[in-house]
Amino acid sequence: MKVDQTKPLEYSTEQNNLNILGFWMFLGAEIMLFATLFASYFTLENRTGSGPTGSEIFEITPVMFETFILLTSSFTIGLGVHAMRLMNKKATITFFSITLLLGLAFVGFEVVEFFTYIEEGAALQTSAFTSILLTTLGTHGAHVTFGLFWGLFIIIQIKKRGLTPETANKSFIFSLYWHFLDVVWIFIFSFVYLKGMM
Repeated sequence: MKVDQTKPLEYSTEQNNLNILGFWMFLGAEIMLFATLFASYFTLENRTGSGPTGSEIFEITPVMFETFILLTSSFTIGLGVHAMRLMNKKATITFFSITLLLGLAFVGFEVVEFFTYIEEGAALQTSAFTSILLTTLGTHGAHVTFGLFWGLFIIIQIKKRGLTPETANKSFIFSLYWHFLDVVWIFIFSFVYLKGMM
């Protein structure tokens, strides 16, 4: 395996470049998935039937906490990638671990939010609105949960193997995934929550 010392570690081999390109293609498919969910949500958001509306169940405080937590995790994973490029293994693991703890806190808030909605009569079967709302939020939450396990496996690999072209490549690709989830959440925050509270 030929390593190009002039490039960042995650781009230092031809295979690494192909892996990153392939992951961008995967993110293109993920964008289509969430675009479909958003299109469905905008179509069904006013079809509340006898169930509650968004303005009746949305609360700004927990949503602001979720947003702050997830955006902070985007910052910490960026610090982790920076530390990785400086070949600082300990800092990389630390920042990635903080990112996962923040992600875990986000998922915890979302689970509590789901139970609150259900208690307020906004279950999957209540109306078209609650169905697409919970599906959209649940899909994003499932992606974050998957990311927690993925990130954990990467931390374990870095601990065992150190910062190599392979582990750096995996770490960088994971950071792209995490940033993508943050961008999706900004859309959810803006067009689901804030718009729904008006």
